[in-house]
Order: sequence, then C-alpha cells, then structure tokens
Amino acid sequence: MFWLRLASVTRGAGGLWKLAHVAARFMHKHYRFKFGISIPYDTEIGPGFYIGHFGGIVVSRDARIGRNCNISQGVTIGQVNRGERKGVPVLGDNIHIGAGAVLLGAIKVGNGCAIGANAVLTRDLDDNSVAVGIPAKVISTKGSEGYVEYCDYPNA
Repeated sequence: MFWLRLASVTRGAGGLWKLAHVAARFMHKHYRFKFGISIPYDTEIGPGFYIGHFGGIVVSRDARIGRNCNISQGVTIGQVNRGERKGVPVLGDNIHIGAGAVLLGAIKVGNGCAIGANAVLTRDLDDNSVAVGIPAKVISTKGSEGYVEYCDYPNA
C-alpha cells in the first residue's frame, strides 16, 4: 500500500517528485507480481484499506473504494464493457468483501455492506446490506458490523 499511495500522490508531479513517482511505480509493479495483488496505483482508494490475505486480488483502475474497506483473497472488482451495467463498481465506507467474491459493472455498494465469500454481485446494494450467493442476493440488513477491520484509526 505504501508504494501504491506514493505513486498515486506523486502522479503528475515535477522535479525530484517525478523521480520518486517512477521509483514508486517500479516498486508497486514489483510487489504486484510478488504478492499477486493487482491494484493500479491510480485507483481511488480511501484511508483504512485492508487486505486480509494476499493473492489473487484484482481491482479495476477506475473503481472507487471508500474508507475502511476490507478485501479477502481472490476478490475481483471489475469492469463490464457492455449492457445496462457498463462501467465499474463504486464502493462506500466500512465494507467487508469475502474471499473469492466478484463485483462487476457500474454498481454502487452502500456504506456498511458485507459481501459473502464467492458471491457474484452485479446489482446495487443499499446501506448495511449483507449479500451472498450467485447471483448475490440480500439476506440481511445487519451490515458489516463486527467484520470490518478499522485501519483508518483517527476517523473510524
């Protein structure tokens, strides 16, 4: 996350910051391959982002992720290129995404949602929803309370 955030902050900078940007992009790419986590440096990610386990995580460049989002291994947050859901997901704050879950298309995931392991989410989720299955269906409105690891300490 350090190299991702440094590359993001120094993007478009001049002078010595341009050199820092190039170095940060190089290190970010190195760790992407080492750990199997593909999150482009220019993805918009809020503070408190937490990856529970390494490996197999893919996030689209244009996806937006809010504060205190927890992602498990094998998660894909991807783009759909055609149809009514053409676009990328927008995730709110305090979200837990279980292992192997797939979020596809121009969907909005509300604040405080929990998405179960291996769920395939292709529709919007209201705040505090719990979604599971293929395709994902809301089974509860208890939300992600107790599942989210709050890493954004000052404002959690």
